[in-house]
This record gives sequence, C-alpha cells and structure tokens, in this order.
Amino acid sequence: MLSEQQIETYRRDGYLVIPRLIQGEQLGQLRALTDRIVDEARGVATNDELYDLEPSHSATLPRVRRLKPAIFKRYAFFHTLARDPAITSILAHLLGPAIRQHGGKLNMKSASYGSPVEWHQDWAFYPHTNDDVLATGIYLDDCDIDNGPLMVLPGTHRGPTFDHHAQGRFCGAMNPAECALDFAKAVPLVGPAGSMTIHHVRLVHGSALNRSNRQRRLLLHEYTAADAWPLMGVANFEEFNGRMVLGEPTIEPRVVPAPVRMPLPAADHQGSIYENQRGTGRRFFETYEERVRAG
Repeated sequence: MLSEQQIETYRRDGYLVIPRLIQGEQLGQLRALTDRIVDEARGVATNDELYDLEPSHSATLPRVRRLKPAIFKRYAFFHTLARDPAITSILAHLLGPAIRQHGGKLNMKSASYGSPVEWHQDWAFYPHTNDDVLATGIYLDDCDIDNGPLMVLPGTHRGPTFDHHAQGRFCGAMNPAECALDFAKAVPLVGPAGSMTIHHVRLVHGSALNRSNRQRRLLLHEYTAADAWPLMGVANFEEFNGRMVLGEPTIEPRVVPAPVRMPLPAADHQGSIYENQRGTGRRFFETYEERVRAG
C-alpha cells in the first residue's frame, strides 16, 4: 500500500522508489531465469524478437543489452510477475482499479560496458488518450550511482513533450542542447536488489554507461489505466484486452488534453530504444565504444 505522502510525492515529482518489494525465492528465480536466457544468446548472431545485443556481442562472449517484450510471451514467470498483486495493488493507487500492461523489457546494463540510454520521455514513444500511464522497474541487483542507475528529472512530467526527432525522423532521444533543462538536477533512483522504481510516462529520464565491475539489471513494466488507449491504434483487440492485469477492460477511452508529438516518421533504425537512438546524431552520455577509443 502507498501512503498519502507517497501518492502526493508521485503526483508532484513523477517518481517513487519502493525498497525491497521483490525478495527471497521470487528474486532468486528472476535472476536465475535471466542468467539462463542471456547464456542462450551464445547461439544468436543478430538482434531478433527476444534479444537486443551489445555491439561487442559474440558467441564466445554473449553480451545482451536488452531482453525484449517477447519474454512475457515465452516465459510464464515474467507473465505472472507483471500481474503480481504486490505490484498491481500499489499501482491501483496511481492508475485506478483497472490496469493494462502496455509492454515491458529487461535492460541488462552489464558490468563495465552496459549501454547508456539517452534522455527521453516514454510518452514520445506511445502517447495515449490520457497520461495515466507509468513504468515500473525492478532491480535484479543492488543499484548505486556507480553502476548506471535510472536517472530522472523531477517534475518534468508536468511540462512539455520534447522533440524526439533528428533530421525529420523519430529517434527516441531528446536534444539536450535545445530543451532548456538542467540535467545536473537529475536524481538517481538507487536501491537494493528487489526494489521497484515507478516513473510517470512523461517524466524525462535516462541512464549512463555502467562504469563499475557490477551489473545493473532492470526489469521494466509499462502500465496504463484501462481507459487510456494508444493513439497509434489497437492492432489486435483480443490481445489488447488480454493484457489486463487488474480489473475489467473498457471500450470507452477517457480523453484528457496532454502535449503530444507522434513518433512519426518512424526511426531509421527500428527495434528497441537503443536502435532508435542510433539516429540521434547527438549524445549526452558516453558510450562504451567512445570510452575504448579514448583509452
């Protein structure tokens, strides 16, 4: 359960951290299954439906930067965890009694080379009819400032939707030089393994390269109020309703004014946010390749 103060903090700042929500055997299963899936990437040469690979990936040294949404279809554990009452009972305070899973993924952020994610707003990727939309993140590992924590800019969920385009095409990244934000005020969302972060869909966030010798894996779930419908449309109505995690679906979208920019024309590099951001042409965070070149 969330306290009134926590709810007020989320409304004001756009984020929360719930320490040690997932623990014990459940956390152990999450880690073990993730390790097995990553090890099986040895037989994968290029990005596919499940794996988003680091540029330095090889069969002898498997390097995965993200497990894509297919994990929720292929593995019952991930499907069930997204619907765990420990999570949905908290989200009901923020989204209401009927909640749908929009998507999810597992960002690996491996030790010493885990890729950064440039500043962005999730809202730029999937605007809805209202912004009762958020993402949760479950840390598989202890997370501190050294191993690439999620970084957020408090209060930006109440501001504009920034341009996430480069050279006329969607790239999934903001141009830090053109958005008049003070990134020095970014707050790292840190906590022990099993902690859950929550951030509003319009909150500006990103994460730096993992420079430590410890991995920082983060399982992300994206949730919406059931009456928030994607502006890009519903391709499969049965599948759409099958993603309900709490309460009942509705065919009456709630429409609330919010600043929207559509993610069109589509990114030159389709796939995960890492692929989208290849087209940005401007970077705030240092990449592993840049670090190697710099010696």
